[in-house]
This record gives sequence, C-alpha cells and structure tokens, in this order.
Amino acid sequence: MFELGTDGPTVIVAGVDGSDSSMRAAAYAAGLARRQRARLAVVYIQPVGSLGGAEVGAAIAEASRETAADLERQFRAAAERTDPDGLIRWEFRTQPGDPYSGLVEQAELLKADAVVIGASQKAGHRIIGSVAVRLVKAGRWPVTVVP
Repeated sequence: MFELGTDGPTVIVAGVDGSDSSMRAAAYAAGLARRQRARLAVVYIQPVGSLGGAEVGAAIAEASRETAADLERQFRAAAERTDPDGLIRWEFRTQPGDPYSGLVEQAELLKADAVVIGASQKAGHRIIGSVAVRLVKAGRWPVTVVP
C-alpha cells in the first residue's frame, strides 16, 4: 500500500551509554532528525549488576541513575547550544536493563523508523557480539552504526 505524506523516518532512536562513539551517534541522529523533521529519542539503558550482593547492586543502580541524570543534562545543554530555536523535537528516555533488550523495547514502544548507535569499543564484543551487531541482525529497523 502506498502512503501519502511520509518521506523518511518520523522517529529516530539513538542509543547512548556515555562513550565517545555513542555521543557521536547521538549527534549524527540529531542532525538526521533535524534534516528529516523527525522526533529524536535519546535512550540510555541503565546496566543492571548481576554479580555481588545487595550492596553492590544498590551501588550499581545508584551509579546508573547518576549517569542517566548526567547524560540528560549534557543533552539539554547541547540542545540549548546547537538548537536554540528548538527545531529538533527530542526526548531523553532511560530504564534499567540489558542494553539490547532495552533498546528493542524502546524502539518498539516508540514505533521507531531508525536506530542509531555507536560502535562498541570493547574488545570482547568481537567474540560475543555487540549491541549494534545484535540490532542489525534483528532486522527490525534500519540501524546506523557510528564509529
């Protein structure tokens, strides 16, 4: 069926974790959202500690909440600097969980048309696969991996 009135993505999800590559991915996604007049959802999935006792888990959860708050502050400041007219419609979303599952959940919830994510900088992901590779293999959305 042919659709009238749509051209390009309407919702773009950018997965971030604070790494340099994820911040470049968010910047790329913001530019894409601006050019396409799409909504941008910046998503940070807070890692959940599975090792250690309750105290370790609580410390990891608190650190993850602080990281989420810091990332949101960074994106708000960047938006004020680079988009003072508010041309980019964006929101920051966060939740605890596994990064892959969380990004999939958010992309489905938002009915995303595209996902942008930074390339993994961890050596172990060459063996077990990164979040980006898993998203590409899922084949649910066009995925752009930014180095």
